[in-house]
Amino acid sequence: MNENDQHPNPLAGMSPGDAFAHCLTDEGLAWLRSLLDSGRYALHAPEEAALLAVAWLQRAGDTGAAAELVEELRPFAREVRFAPHPASLPVPEADAVHRRTVGEAAALLSLREPDPAVEAQREALTVWRPFEDELLSHWLRADAHGAAWRADGAALLTRYRSLAALHTRCTKHLDPKSNASILRRALEEAVAGRAPAPRPAGLLRHAVTSAGAKRDRVRQADRPTHHELTALVLRRLSAYPVDRGLPEVGPATGPVTAQEALESGLPVGTAVPPSVRAVVAGTLDAPLDVLLERGTIPSATVLAELSPQLLVTYAVQGYADASLRTLMAAMYRARRGYRHWWDPEHRARLAASPWVRALGDRNPDPAATARATLRSLAELTLRAFPGAGLPNALVLTLSGLARQADLPVPFLTEPFADSSSGTACADLLAAARTAAELLHGTVYERYYGIDYAAVRDLADTQNLADFAELCAGHAGHAGHAGRALATDPTVIEQARILTTSHLATLVRHVGIAPRSGWDGLARGAFTAATRPGATAKSTACAWRQLLFHLSLCTADEQASVLAWIDARAARHPVRTAVRIALPLAGLRLAAA
Repeated sequence: MNENDQHPNPLAGMSPGDAFAHCLTDEGLAWLRSLLDSGRYALHAPEEAALLAVAWLQRAGDTGAAAELVEELRPFAREVRFAPHPASLPVPEADAVHRRTVGEAAALLSLREPDPAVEAQREALTVWRPFEDELLSHWLRADAHGAAWRADGAALLTRYRSLAALHTRCTKHLDPKSNASILRRALEEAVAGRAPAPRPAGLLRHAVTSAGAKRDRVRQADRPTHHELTALVLRRLSAYPVDRGLPEVGPATGPVTAQEALESGLPVGTAVPPSVRAVVAGTLDAPLDVLLERGTIPSATVLAELSPQLLVTYAVQGYADASLRTLMAAMYRARRGYRHWWDPEHRARLAASPWVRALGDRNPDPAATARATLRSLAELTLRAFPGAGLPNALVLTLSGLARQADLPVPFLTEPFADSSSGTACADLLAAARTAAELLHGTVYERYYGIDYAAVRDLADTQNLADFAELCAGHAGHAGHAGRALATDPTVIEQARILTTSHLATLVRHVGIAPRSGWDGLARGAFTAATRPGATAKSTACAWRQLLFHLSLCTADEQASVLAWIDARAARHPVRTAVRIALPLAGLRLAAA
């Protein structure tokens, strides 16, 4: 369903100036208020939210602010459209996010080509097996070798040549040892009159015996292919706006309906393949918790891709009225390429727009909103993926929020040093000092053999070269620091360990406090570290997270987590048990 389908549009055909004037009439304002209530509008640009803001202010009783906003907009009304577009679908709720848009899902599905092997098999069963049956039936006719039989045989051979030119995926019919090839060559000889061509009785008996099984396989081949069902889903998706997600995915991924069967010839009730449903599932527009619960967001990296959308949902939380919250979220999402709307320049332009200023006192202090957003996003990431590190894309988002919140937070992005000069990032020392202040005397310090008192003193000297040498020494490369912080994976891992890769920063400077408790995160990290198929890198990251979470537990919580870990470890397969034996022994020693 397109945005404007089946919904009255009183502004149809009007110029921007006429639309502006109409929206300020009683009839126009009533229409705008109805859009605010139903959410059935679309904003193609941020300024198209302006007249909806006027209607909201008037309804809220702030007629003075509404009048001032109108006068500020009026000089531009002839050239700029300030009115929304009516739509059949409501705009997404303020807290709704999606992994991919309808357009992105359609693009992914469009790239899928038919499977050559599947299509060859399908051609064999639907084209060449029926033709082989015709050959067989022709040989079994009572008037074999008569004039009519030869004429029909000639027509059959002509049709074979046409089929061979048109259907080239399957070449088994060319195999000289195949039933079809033997029957066809014998027919060619008989039609040409070169030999009496006696019936190959043994061959015919074999063909008759196998005919039933072949027909069963032909019936199986009548089932729609993945490619045909993908085309059906693409037709369904074409009815929705391409720049947003879907409020529900069922209508796009359900079985073939009776109407679709009439239009496409696909059997009623045929299910859409799981691989196709999985692509469309990513378009679901819903709160983040729902997407996490459904497995639509499988990793911290995918979550990082959603961070610009999450920033929108957090930024509008301060608006108490639901319709205003939805309107402001729709305005932020209206900009093409809004995935990068959180850059300071664009944010400043939006904040300076007359309609946002007019509504400004309905939203709390932006710095307070940024702090709350920073804390919420960090807590959510840890809760969802307790054993995963923070991807660079997410770190950049958190860093931007910290700047807006006026928090001096030392966030680090990798690589930690310039690959050419070897110069390390200055924030490394601040991050290491934060970790030292938080983790001195903990399981984390003992497990990794860190002297955090020395690290704190080193950070006070502001000597990056000494810090690089410390990382190299912990990696077993003492005296060879050089550009290792940029190029040597083992040295880079030691920098992650010494700085806790943002975790200490989030605790001390942002004040995160996970709802599930640190003991819950420790259990989640151990589960991630022992997951089948985990790589060495992901296991090392999950183990580091486990030690950090465990270090912030109380003594009773630590004892409970360690007992839980021992019980889980006893049930692990031998391969997993061997993989974690040494780290687990080190953990027990550090905890003791």
